[in-house]
Amino acid sequence: MQDMTIAITGATGFLGGRTMELALEQGYAVRALTRRTQDDRDNLTWVKGALDDQAALDALCHGADAVLHIAGVVNAPTPALFDAGNIKGTANMLSAAQKAGDPHFIHVSSLAARQPELSDYGRSKAGGETLVTRSVLPWSVIRPPGIYGPGDTEFLDMFKLAQKGLALLPPKGRVSLIHVDDMARLLLAMIGHGPARTIWEADDGIGNDTLRGWDHRDFARAVGHAVGRDKLLTLNAPAALLKTAARADRMVRGSAAKLTPDRARYLSWPDWTVEPSRRPPASLWSPAIDTQQGLEDTVSWYRAQGWLN
Repeated sequence: MQDMTIAITGATGFLGGRTMELALEQGYAVRALTRRTQDDRDNLTWVKGALDDQAALDALCHGADAVLHIAGVVNAPTPALFDAGNIKGTANMLSAAQKAGDPHFIHVSSLAARQPELSDYGRSKAGGETLVTRSVLPWSVIRPPGIYGPGDTEFLDMFKLAQKGLALLPPKGRVSLIHVDDMARLLLAMIGHGPARTIWEADDGIGNDTLRGWDHRDFARAVGHAVGRDKLLTLNAPAALLKTAARADRMVRGSAAKLTPDRARYLSWPDWTVEPSRRPPASLWSPAIDTQQGLEDTVSWYRAQGWLN
């Protein structure tokens, strides 16, 4: 891998950061986009800029053998801001990649793109997917489910509540999950696999064709076990109550709110599990981290950082 250069967006974030670290461990030369000055490291070139800076994106992709477009907007107060990050930002990256030649363009989307009518987030991710699949570039798309692991902040509130013996859940349903390390391994495996020109969905391997992923309550109990609370009060909130809670969270935490009205709408959907027929072939990748052990390792990391008591 030492003779390959990959360009990464989102490298200062959760999944992108872990993917960058693993890429460096595997011997790739990495170019990574950043808004802020970062420390220099061997085999890593930081490119100052953002998804709306075409010159920076052109420099990022120049000479790259593969482009990992991981950056995206997960939380925004307006539809326009979702579109700016997830549609226009993807268009800018595709333009930069085309100027660079024909690098394998690996696009990180979301399961939310399957139901674009439910949320501005899902609609914008579906819009980004459409641009990629219509591109002349060699491409692959991966739709992760919920990603957890050391460094994650999205699931942190759930761990904090579980530590108090409580789980506030969406309406009854099922969800797929994947550990950040497994997701990062898959992204790098996709580089060697070459352009699949298909949309894959990957998870922790829990479930089967008829009963996929995790029931919300079962996952809450797994989180409870990870924090040492085997007796957990689990409460499924009706969709209307979830929307009210989202408005309250926005009022209290402002732009830092984790439960937004947009997120409340798609969380209320009963099936956010991967489609088994869309899983990557086992010859390419399979999940390696047992979910319960992964949750316990995440708790250990949170506690070491002082994020949990």
